Amino acid sequence: MPLFRSLQTLCLILFCAISAQAARQSSRASVAVLDFGETATGRRTADELAAQLRERFPVLAVMSRGAARAATKGAGYDGSLNLSLEVARDLGAAVGADFLVAGAADTVRRQSFTRPIYFESYASVFAVSSFTGRLVTWQHLSAEAETAADAERDLSAKLRAATELLAAAVAGARERERAERKLSVERDTPVIADAPEDGTAAAKDFRMPLPYRRLRPGYTAEAARAGAEATVDALVELDAEGEVKSVEIVRWGGYGLDESVAATIRGMHFRPALREGKAIPVRVLLRYNFRRPKEDAGKR
Repeated sequence: MPLFRSLQTLCLILFCAISAQAARQSSRASVAVLDFGETATGRRTADELAAQLRERFPVLAVMSRGAARAATKGAGYDGSLNLSLEVARDLGAAVGADFLVAGAADTVRRQSFTRPIYFESYASVFAVSSFTGRLVTWQHLSAEAETAADAERDLSAKLRAATELLAAAVAGARERERAERKLSVERDTPVIADAPEDGTAAAKDFRMPLPYRRLRPGYTAEAARAGAEATVDALVELDAEGEVKSVEIVRWGGYGLDESVAATIRGMHFRPALREGKAIPVRVLLRYNFRRPKEDAGKR
């Protein structure tokens, strides 16, 4: 009997230890580092980033690169850095991590009128929330040197500082999302109509809100340095006076383009939406396409 009780006690201790360990594991934010393209620099950058996050930030549970690669391949992810919230959430659910780290990296040979041949190693690093689909943070790293090896070494050095910013952004986003979950349960969300599609019955006797002046978001210097092209969608809530109440980026592009769109929309004023001649609050989707200026198109 004493032996049986001792075994019971031992099993209880082991069970508690395992349960405590599981609790600690579940409290950590899980992160999956996806492939950064098919280039040697891309593979090396993604592997190095995952290794640094795993070794330096124990508060993060970093998924193995093999598991992340298999999950994204199964989900049909093509490496895009311009995703809608819905697509990003679906990808996060397929991968099974709280946050995704996607990106692109390469080493390329450059030449200019003012400089002889040199090499640039660059990496765009995007952190995405699987819960909201939002772009949590982005960074574009670049290193130039006379040789490809030197450029890649300098990029690797910059990657170490980038992981610190990345880990901090993920931790901050995790806390904000916890607060959002709680707030969404506690508050009553006001009902607001979506603008109906043209040709539908709901579009009859409906007039879309129209801006008094159309403003164009600027193509940012960060986007120019990265040679980025993207489509940014914003879901905009307007009140019955046509004033902007909120702006939510529902398809992000990074490189400061999302912030450019949001700031531009907040500076706009609209003629209110009308239904049967009466002004009503409404939610509309605004889309902005960003393309590299022609003079920059051949640089990258």
